[in-house]
Amino acid sequence: MPVPVDTYSRALAAEGVPDEVTGLLTYLFTTVLDGRNAHLGDGVQQVLGRPARDFSDYADDTAATGIWTSKDAI
Repeated sequence: MPVPVDTYSRALAAEGVPDEVTGLLTYLFTTVLDGRNAHLGDGVQQVLGRPARDFSDYADDTAATGIWTSKDAI
């Protein structure tokens, strides 16, 4: 359940969080992380000529090659 910004700010203050930190966090949660930056660009497509991949798919595929296996573990 979402917490109202004023409730969050008061809770931070009650815990002794400095005003400048509370202000920064409030800004982040109300402006930067409000969804306006949630769109994807097409930079990967433009540069690589293929669509972007989900990072978890990349990590799973790369891990399966064994490239990240420590030589000590072999």
